Amino acid sequence: MSQRGRGIPARAHRLLSGLLLGLALAAMPGIARAATELQLWHSLDGANGALVARIAEDFNASQSAYRVVTIYKGPYAETINGGIAAYRAGEGPHLLQVFEVGNGTMAAAVGAVKPVSEVMQEAGRAISPDAFLPVIASNYLARDGSMLSLPFNISAMVMWINRDRFRQAGLDPDQLPETWPQVFEAARALKRADPSGCALSTAWPTWAHIEQLSVWHDRPIATRSNGLDGFDTELVFNRALQVGHLQNLVDLHRAGVFEYAGRTNRGEARFIAGECAIFLTSSSMYGSIVARGRFDWTIRPMPYYPDIVDGPQNAILGGGSLYVMQGKTAQEYDGVAAFLAFVLSFPEQALLYRNSGYVPVTRAAYEDACRTGFYERNPKLQVAVRAIMNREPTRNSAGLRLGNMLQIRDLWAEEIEAALDGSKSAQQALDDAVSRGNAVLRLFQRRTAR
Repeated sequence: MSQRGRGIPARAHRLLSGLLLGLALAAMPGIARAATELQLWHSLDGANGALVARIAEDFNASQSAYRVVTIYKGPYAETINGGIAAYRAGEGPHLLQVFEVGNGTMAAAVGAVKPVSEVMQEAGRAISPDAFLPVIASNYLARDGSMLSLPFNISAMVMWINRDRFRQAGLDPDQLPETWPQVFEAARALKRADPSGCALSTAWPTWAHIEQLSVWHDRPIATRSNGLDGFDTELVFNRALQVGHLQNLVDLHRAGVFEYAGRTNRGEARFIAGECAIFLTSSSMYGSIVARGRFDWTIRPMPYYPDIVDGPQNAILGGGSLYVMQGKTAQEYDGVAAFLAFVLSFPEQALLYRNSGYVPVTRAAYEDACRTGFYERNPKLQVAVRAIMNREPTRNSAGLRLGNMLQIRDLWAEEIEAALDGSKSAQQALDDAVSRGNAVLRLFQRRTAR
């Protein structure tokens, strides 16, 4: 009598038959097992998103055991929120790209994040902070000095110049501003020459005019090494440098010289279209402007105030890193470790820094770029690297790690907007930005201590 005739339901019979067939096929020589799928959720679109897909394709072609699937999840804030929500629902990705603003939140997400050092060690693969460029490593370390996440798409704030607009205004395109007073003077001249045009603007205003401004002048954003040394940090950026700078922007805004472009990077489209003459944003805009820019442009370091410092310190990082999420199998983590090692390999590092505004994250990749003369042939792409490596990092410039940074940045932006629209003085706006931000930090600290 058949198995079905002995009372086994038809559905169970089909499942049993399928299982036996699968075992038989797996045992047969020449029959390949299906690759283990690994999901990478990210926030890079356009040219930079194509690079992420290319790296995954290269990895998939290099071996047959694993298949990395890259999934664009929208802007950075949406990706981190979606990734955490998916993890809680038991459907999280293997790898989550998180921008630097989310490092504090992820560092406190005990149980949700599996440290990169642990993943690599369990897979028998070595990873050391010493392999990375100094400032890059310090931003992604756990308290014990091991790697918490893997630096991936690392960028810096730089100043973008439309040289054609400078020529049209009678300014020398070969003598570009280096200090903030020079930038303000050039912007006024640009506005006089083209009253309807955009003279000076910026993306990510809190990153540019609070975070990078402070670090670039070796001034603290917060105590405890800007939060790297603990969550009991307090904001302190309501001091003379930051207040004076915000007042300068307010004065220029009233004169129509400085244009506010919102809280994110949407204003980049205006520079790429040739509408803005001076624009501060991430070096990661490089791929987009190479593809779509139709004018003479260049990149310069962020400006500084010469009456405050004799030269700039170093930039803190933009861009993001790859966090490994908990809840996966040992086999899947082996695949994650293999992919992370692949990302750090020279061909993939070269693919990133040669085709984007991102910088090499490893010492080996940077040294190779210098040795082969890459930056001599492509000086624009070296500006971001030099900004990050400009000087040995100090306690004020090694990085930034604040809990609930997404929320805090919105509060800071509200206060900058209040100063620009005249409803608050620059001092009051930054006092309130510090006070409101500290309240969020204390709430985060209490929740983390539970």
